[in-house]
Amino acid sequence: MGTAPAAESVPAADVPQPAPGATPPRTPLIARAAAELVGTAALVAIVVGSGIQATSLTKDVGLQLLANSTATVFGLGVLIALLGPVSGAHFNPAVTLAEWWTARRGGTGVIARELAVYVPSQIVGAIMGAVLADAMFGEPLVKWSTHDRSAGNLLLGEVVATAGLIFLIFGLARTDRLRFAPVAVASYIGAAYWFTSSTSFANPAVTIGRAFTDTFAGIAPASVPAFVVVQLVGAVVGLALVAVVFMRGKPDAGTPSA
Repeated sequence: MGTAPAAESVPAADVPQPAPGATPPRTPLIARAAAELVGTAALVAIVVGSGIQATSLTKDVGLQLLANSTATVFGLGVLIALLGPVSGAHFNPAVTLAEWWTARRGGTGVIARELAVYVPSQIVGAIMGAVLADAMFGEPLVKWSTHDRSAGNLLLGEVVATAGLIFLIFGLARTDRLRFAPVAVASYIGAAYWFTSSTSFANPAVTIGRAFTDTFAGIAPASVPAFVVVQLVGAVVGLALVAVVFMRGKPDAGTPSA
């Protein structure tokens, strides 16, 4: 998620700026959908492709994960900086759903019609990204992953990873610091690769896309539904944490308003 740059021909003060957590105004929905599709595809291609590359270069699993997480950090940061001004750079149905929920409760964000466009775009993009990565490395274009990730501790890891991601994004929005999103979100995901048992998928669309590749970053299709469910649970937990930690205070009764 990012902020829209000011147009060169218009004074910065006159350019409408997106509200925290909101997608930029005046951007055609088709452009935002394209940005979400391309951004999610690129993200999954980075995750899957770097995983394939890592396993071809070393047999050390620790080094493989280091290479995979490093590529993801840099790639995600670039994608958020590039596409944030267009669509908000969600690349994640959990983020889009959380923003829609906050908008329903009086906040600013995507409406139902935009939600219905964003989420399918993200899922299709994720699948395309996995297929593209497989094609680049000469793997079968579609081969269901055999990497089982159904253990309960991995599901708990996904709750933690997703809750932390939502807490970070919407916490930045509440404190008017979304300009730091490219660095902050990418850094969090890089860290969560290592401190969560699941290596931090934290994204239903990416989870679905990674089921299409039987490589280092894959996830068995049978493990996908549970991952998606706990990611949505994590999103709820994250929003609850935002509501508590960044609770807006009420002005004193005797204090005159400005």
